[in-house]
Amino acid sequence: MLLICCTACKKNKSDNGEETLPDVDIKTRVVASGLSNPWEMIYGPDGLLWITERSGKISRVNPQTGAVTLLHTVSDVVSNGEGGLLGMALHPNFTANPYVYVVYNYNSSGNYREKVVRFSYANNALSNPQILLQQIPAANIHNGSRLLITSDQKLLISTGDANVAENAQNKNSLSGKILRINLDGSIPADNPVAGNPMWSFGHRNAQGLIQVGDRIYASEHGPDSDDEINLITKGKNYGWPNVKGFCNEPAEQTFCAANDVAEPLKAWTPTIATASISYYNSDYIPQWKNSLLLMTLKGTRLVQLKLNEAGTEITASKDFLDGDFGRLRAITQSPDGKVYISSSNGNDDKIIEIAK
Repeated sequence: MLLICCTACKKNKSDNGEETLPDVDIKTRVVASGLSNPWEMIYGPDGLLWITERSGKISRVNPQTGAVTLLHTVSDVVSNGEGGLLGMALHPNFTANPYVYVVYNYNSSGNYREKVVRFSYANNALSNPQILLQQIPAANIHNGSRLLITSDQKLLISTGDANVAENAQNKNSLSGKILRINLDGSIPADNPVAGNPMWSFGHRNAQGLIQVGDRIYASEHGPDSDDEINLITKGKNYGWPNVKGFCNEPAEQTFCAANDVAEPLKAWTPTIATASISYYNSDYIPQWKNSLLLMTLKGTRLVQLKLNEAGTEITASKDFLDGDFGRLRAITQSPDGKVYISSSNGNDDKIIEIAK
């Protein structure tokens, strides 16, 4: 067992003009190790951590003992490059509707693709896979894909541009989007375009999604600059590939004005490789209340992003665990306010508990 204590956990690197956030005394404990590229992690209603690994494994981890139990292996997963088994979501009323939603890459007639599948859970097993959406373009890079079930019982799916940047601006392409479908795979009647799963477009490679009240936040990988946190709005254009980060260059300003582009709440240059995000509002670690918690891969740290009361601005940021566990991918929380994160180094990856 590895135990690390920290106060503020590395130097505060808040941007100029941001408020100074208070120090936080936290402890970390390695819950489990020996994993390979864990991509998603959910604190389940059974008190266990449900995780995906890119190779196709869906497992559960006991957060007290660290025991890892394989639940299911998705047989047709193809993990080329950054692809494989990616996001997962559990039905919000899991007892009455024991459904597990996953998104993963596969081969279709020689083409690399992505699909969303719903499994039924019973007797410690997953069965009866139902395809909800398929033939999403995929590639060795830029596949998304995070899943989020919203409070109005819709499924959001982040898709990357699959290395064809211009498709992010094509509303008829499933690439470079936040997609929105009903939990049975049908298209909601109130989507921006009738019969189209597109909810927002102009995304490069969004890999974090979280709902806070009536707001949806997404984290997104930039190219050589401008990783982003975005506030997702119905039908909005987020600019890629014509805009990187803010509308602050002449050509970008012209495009933004003509296309009503939504600018990010925050952008990072140099890039930090933004991954999963969570929203923290527990009294357990009060200094983190009303904050997004962001995992970073290249940045190898957890970033606290303090929100204003309206949730429309990021007012401050602070870094934690800088380099302690390498690349960080997934994050979830227990009902009592403990935080669980996963590393993503490809070898002997770990699940780590953050407590006070």
